[in-house]
Amino acid sequence: MNNPPPRSHFTAALKIADIRFFIGSVGFFTLASRSLTVVIGFQIYRLTHSPLALGWLGLVEAIPAISLVLVGGYVADHFNRRKILLITRAASCLCAIALAALSTQQHATSIFGLYAVIFLAGVARGFADPANTAFEAQLVPKTLTVNAASWIGSTWIGCSIIGPAMIGFVFDAWGASGSYLLITGFFILSWVFTALIAPKPQTMPLHKESLAKSIRIGWRFVFSHQPLWAAIMLDLFAVLFGGAIALLPIYADDILHVGAKGLGLLNAAPAAGALVMMLISARFTPMTRAGRNLLLTVTGFGISMIIFAFSKNFALSLLALFLSGIFDGISMVIRRSMVRLLSPDDMRGRISAVSWIFICSSNELGAFESGMLAAAIGTVPCVAVGGFLTLTVVAVAAACAPQLRRLRFDPHTLERKQ
Repeated sequence: MNNPPPRSHFTAALKIADIRFFIGSVGFFTLASRSLTVVIGFQIYRLTHSPLALGWLGLVEAIPAISLVLVGGYVADHFNRRKILLITRAASCLCAIALAALSTQQHATSIFGLYAVIFLAGVARGFADPANTAFEAQLVPKTLTVNAASWIGSTWIGCSIIGPAMIGFVFDAWGASGSYLLITGFFILSWVFTALIAPKPQTMPLHKESLAKSIRIGWRFVFSHQPLWAAIMLDLFAVLFGGAIALLPIYADDILHVGAKGLGLLNAAPAAGALVMMLISARFTPMTRAGRNLLLTVTGFGISMIIFAFSKNFALSLLALFLSGIFDGISMVIRRSMVRLLSPDDMRGRISAVSWIFICSSNELGAFESGMLAAAIGTVPCVAVGGFLTLTVVAVAAACAPQLRRLRFDPHTLERKQ
């Protein structure tokens, strides 16, 4: 009788230098981007005191990110992914500098100027996101997929805690302009770590299809595999309806009365919960019964957001957001690993682009939806309705996607079990 292969050590992925550099790149980029989200949201709300302004902020970033991400997936499969990341990281740095310049005169800050720079940042993101996901797969051996995804995800989550929690204090001390300059430094460090990664061989498509045909191939692959499209749609609607991040400036200023510092902590709480689960996932994989676990975690996310919606206590609100992060952390590891394990290498950029277009839709369009709905029915009812709709989405997914519900992987080989 054959014995199963030994379980890899939980630090196995960290022994590879290029993975460590990639983690550094992801870490500093996350510090910058998550801090930027807090600063731009709080700055615009302080200038306008309007939920609609926060909704428009999400839409302004969503338009270029969603419209270009499919082209970005094509580019990621046909051009050097490392160079794409270096170019887009540099573009993000320039956008942060522009935001700092626009914010030097606090009372004369142009809202439309801020929106314009965020639009340009969304353009860079449309090319960066699919390239980043596909480049990760070039660096990570298949047997270390979940281990590396857990460490990379843990870094992303850890920096998602540190960035927002820290930047609230920086905002109070240095203002928006000083905060953007610090964010610029983080973007520069991300570029440096990306540059330290050695160039890697990349499998290019054997046949150079047209852009339109190439994009159709990526969509066709995703929607011919029920576990992939069902997981993507589940995440889309859960975050589209259940996410409340865009409305946190309102909770911080008008409901919980905790200001910029409290806003930073509210933004950090989901990431803190996700970090706990990411670290656990580095040792104990959730992929053995991936489909069932994904459905359960999204259910927990919806319940957490319902609790947060009605909370008037800062500590309870932090706890609810922390719990939402715990469930989202498990979901993130599962979905990230599914895309890696179920995608052929020469199509991974296009498949990642399809995944990212739904992630962009759920995050940025979710922010737009939240802003519009909060303006119409109020902030608390908006978040509560979103939580209940998330539970409805899980029930529909469980009933309509049996292949996702039954999806399992071998914990040692990470081969899909039939």
